[in-house]
This record gives sequence, structure tokens and C-alpha cells, in this order.
Amino acid sequence: MMDMAASQREDHRVIARFISAGERVLDVGCGDGQLMQLLRSERGAKPRGLELERAGVNRCVARGLAVVQGDADRDLPVYPDDAFDAAILSKTIQEVARPRFVLAELARIAPKVIVSFRNYGHWRVRFALLTQGSVPSLSHSGAWWSDGARRPCSARDMSELAAELGLQVTAIAAVGRDDDAQASLGWTNWFAEEVVFVLARTGKAQS
Repeated sequence: MMDMAASQREDHRVIARFISAGERVLDVGCGDGQLMQLLRSERGAKPRGLELERAGVNRCVARGLAVVQGDADRDLPVYPDDAFDAAILSKTIQEVARPRFVLAELARIAPKVIVSFRNYGHWRVRFALLTQGSVPSLSHSGAWWSDGARRPCSARDMSELAAELGLQVTAIAAVGRDDDAQASLGWTNWFAEEVVFVLARTGKAQS
């Protein structure tokens, strides 16, 4: 039997550190529900999912998870203010058509928003652009077009978007880093291939 811990995505394990027992969590772009299952079983959270693809919804249901099929670019306004304690975009924000809208809506729906994403400010991307004029794949699965990131951005880009929306970056974690210490934005932007941001409202998020 496969070890569940060994099969978990690294960014999922990092995200789970920022979720507390009993928290109501909305996982947007929840896929097959692996993160929701982790949050429920190991963190004692109360997760619900929003997933675009029917296949992902079916797999979540098979796991006994609460999920609805929907499009984050259109359907988030149906959720009331503060319906959840935390909202998560796990490698999702770079795939949506309206990232600013989606992030602003999630900041309305929950006071804490956790975002994981591939960091295109990484030194390897910069070096490839400088020396070869091409963007490498951060997923290690081929060329730039295999990453699934419709809107590649850097850690600094994400920080600037958060500030524009009136959100505070309360924690930055470099996925794959062994220790739990919070990384600085400058270090992260150069050396982390995958990043987790924890964002909090400082007031009313700007739509």
C-alpha cells in the first residue's frame, strides 16, 4: 500500500501548516481532493471544494468530500462574505483567467487566503532567459508550455498584487525548504521554485 505522506504534494504539506483545527476552508481548484483530505484527516479542518472539471468532482465525491462544480472566474460571487475561515488557491491562481478578481473575491469570502504558485522570478528562469532567450519548465516535465501556468508570475509580482488589493503577506514559505522559518521576499523571489503565500485582510479588499 502506498504511503499517504509520500504521495502528498509538497505544497499541500506546507499549506496544511497554516490551517488550524475546526477551520472552515474553501479549496478553489481542488482537483481530486488530496489537499482537502489532508486538511480534514491531519488538521481537523472542515474543507469544501470548488472544482471546474467533472472528473475532479467525481474523485472528490468518491473520497467522501464536499465539493461543487464551478468556475472560479465566474462563480465566487455566490459565496457570502466571511463564509469561510480560510480560502486556498493551490497552484490555481496562475491558471485562472482573472487572477486579480479571484484573489479579491477570496479575500472577501475568508479573512485568510493561502496561495501556492510556481515562481518565475527564480534564478534558473532568469539565467535561461538571459543566456538562451527561453523560459524553462518549472514543473520539470518538459518545455515552458507543459507547466499549465497561463499567467506566469514571480513572488514579487504576487506580493505587489496582494498590496494592490489591500492584503498583508503574513507568511512566505519556500516549498521544499527543510526548515519552517519564514523566508524573505527577496530570497524567495530568487531561490524558491514554488512558493506559498499566506495573505490577510488589512481592511476591505479592493475589487
